[in-house]
Amino acid sequence: MSHDTIGLRLAEELGIRPQQVAATVALLDEGATVPFIARYRKEITGALDDTQLRTLEERLRYLREMEDRRAAILKSIDEQGKLTPQLQSELLAADSKTRLEDLYLPYKPKRRTKGQIAIEAGLEPLADALFNHPDLDPDTEAAKFLNAEQGVADAKAALDGAKYILMERFAEDANLLARLRHFMQQEATLSVRVVPGQEGAGAKFADYFQHDEALKGVPSHRALAILRGRNEGILSFSLVTGDPDDKLAASPGEGMIAGHFGIENKGRPGDRWLAEVVKWTWRIKLLTHLETELVGNLRERAEADAIKVFADNLKDLLLAAPAGRKATMGLDPGLRTGVKVAVVDNTGKVVDYATIYPTPPQNRLAESAAVLTALIAKHNVELISIGNGTGSRETDKFVGDMIKAQPALKHVQKVMVNEAGASVYSASELAAKEFPDLDVTIRGAVSIARRLQDPLAELVKIEPKSIGVGQYQHDVNQSQLARTLDAVVEDCVNSVGVDLNTASVPLLTRVSGLNPTLASNIIAFRDANGAFQSRKDLLKVPRLGDKTFEQAAGFLRIMNGKNPLDASAVHPESYAVVEKIAHQFSRDVASLIGDSALLKSVNAAQFADEKTGEITVKDIVNELQKPGRDPRPEFKFAKFKEGVEDIKDLQPNMVLEGVITNVAAFGAFVDIGVHQDGLVHISALSDTFVKDPRDVVKAGDIVKVKVMEVDVARKRIGLSMRMSDDASEQAAGRVAGEKPQRNGQRANGAPNRNSFGDKAPAQGAMAGALAAAFAKAKK
Repeated sequence: MSHDTIGLRLAEELGIRPQQVAATVALLDEGATVPFIARYRKEITGALDDTQLRTLEERLRYLREMEDRRAAILKSIDEQGKLTPQLQSELLAADSKTRLEDLYLPYKPKRRTKGQIAIEAGLEPLADALFNHPDLDPDTEAAKFLNAEQGVADAKAALDGAKYILMERFAEDANLLARLRHFMQQEATLSVRVVPGQEGAGAKFADYFQHDEALKGVPSHRALAILRGRNEGILSFSLVTGDPDDKLAASPGEGMIAGHFGIENKGRPGDRWLAEVVKWTWRIKLLTHLETELVGNLRERAEADAIKVFADNLKDLLLAAPAGRKATMGLDPGLRTGVKVAVVDNTGKVVDYATIYPTPPQNRLAESAAVLTALIAKHNVELISIGNGTGSRETDKFVGDMIKAQPALKHVQKVMVNEAGASVYSASELAAKEFPDLDVTIRGAVSIARRLQDPLAELVKIEPKSIGVGQYQHDVNQSQLARTLDAVVEDCVNSVGVDLNTASVPLLTRVSGLNPTLASNIIAFRDANGAFQSRKDLLKVPRLGDKTFEQAAGFLRIMNGKNPLDASAVHPESYAVVEKIAHQFSRDVASLIGDSALLKSVNAAQFADEKTGEITVKDIVNELQKPGRDPRPEFKFAKFKEGVEDIKDLQPNMVLEGVITNVAAFGAFVDIGVHQDGLVHISALSDTFVKDPRDVVKAGDIVKVKVMEVDVARKRIGLSMRMSDDASEQAAGRVAGEKPQRNGQRANGAPNRNSFGDKAPAQGAMAGALAAAFAKAKK
């Protein structure tokens, strides 16, 4: 497949023009980043967005790897002197790595097999004779090939050798493999059983102790749970195409092999022997091969889905609304060890810290309140950020009572934040460099404070896998996961933009075109020379050349610098366009910025030229209306209900406010302030059908939920976002074993509205789905 062919295939897959593909590939090959291409090269790519560009980049990598493999295979077969015109044509036409490997299988260098040994012993003519002439008697023919020196001592040995020759020949037929693979993909059942004796140790996998499911329909979370169970020695599984419990029944696969090679049972002397060859080929060679391959494919699909879930949740978390530049106090809750306190100013600089003990067992409330009150007054604290870990509700209640008791603190707002990853960051080498004189626990409080001010700027310091919004994140391909998450972080950072004069090394590292070395050089230059006054000053930074400047400059902001455009997303290469617009209206650039009425009258086509196209001019005009605008939503926070601090405080039908912490394929998890996230099953997210939970909610959303079920012993909380749902009806339906009604109503005739539409399961059925979802979530 040539470069042109790759381009055509990408165009077809993505539904775009070949010219768009060619232009984008050229930019990527020149070292341009996806954020830069998406934002500043729209004319060249035809305005492909970052999602399309990421998909193109990933598929380009796959197709190029396939081309490298195709070339290696062609070379290998050619060196063996076996590359026929037909085989070459088939290899050149192969459209997947799997097809390439199927065609290469007969020619792939391998250890001496039983079939090869039989050929060396001179048994290939016997195999050909029995295959082509089933009317021959196998024992009579085999007697002609006895050769003690070659290990063929009797007829059985000769027939076994011939069998191995045909088995390998059958198993290496690329077209047969393709047919069998398709059949298995569509018809096979994944049959899972518990390993005898592991029932107790593997109780968490109990749902799969005797589980049969169509291979093509296994969802990602279930596939990963089953694979984990096998890896832990609790479960075993196989692919079957008949009755999962009848291991001796003939498989349709045998019939497909026989049909492919024209083998029939007509009562001839050789038919039974050939049938045995077919049976062995299927059960010994092909079934094992295909099972390994198809389970591998299932894992890849499941991992891809899990990685997508992680990436989507991470994006939502990174782009959560920032509280902004306000002096903030971070509280890292604890019980026995106390609550760690850190105060950061409006730029995120640490200005004070302490430890207080307002929670059990010490309960030093007055002393703790005095410490916090003094810190708030001293540093003009406006926000108190409370981590949601152990002791968080106790700490939250203490702070709330303190604010109520002191009118002078009425301007202070407390907010509970997700502290996932804070402990990882606080113990990291990065944190040690940033705060060499601070205790690890205080560093965690600093992170909690800063992630309220600007979640993106703080979370980029943490390994994405440690943020805790993934699904089976430790079971998936780690290199693919890392590559995908890195792309998400890069896209988020560049979509928001970075303040050049306040950004940390980790944040700058994620800017288009920069790396850790350049980010460190920028910080060092800033420390030595003071704040940057112009984007052009970047060119004075050691090792930062013109190409890097081109990639990075548009995403870096300088507030109150020499050129007002440096605070916007307008790229320096387009400043001349803005100056032309200003000159046209007899204005200076500074007065032009923010004048929406005037800017809306600009005719973009009038200012377009060969270097800057009309699309880019329109982007520039839109940016000038709201320069440096933040794409993140307005800051809001959930208010947890007072008096509801533990799972034991929950009551059925209680309506609460909470924050979406994680979204999975089967529903969404919600923090309602009781130290245990509740689950809204996909069927309870909306009154209308929901195919993907992310169509309704995303991580960080503030939602209203109703408590439907509470299992204190197993720490399970069932929630619903449908305020019309009734917990008592659900419980009654579950006890009665209520079944779905065809007319979409409950047994009592009341309408049953849920995400399955008119023909919906009743509340009892929904409870069953909820219980199943909890079981899967636990795994």
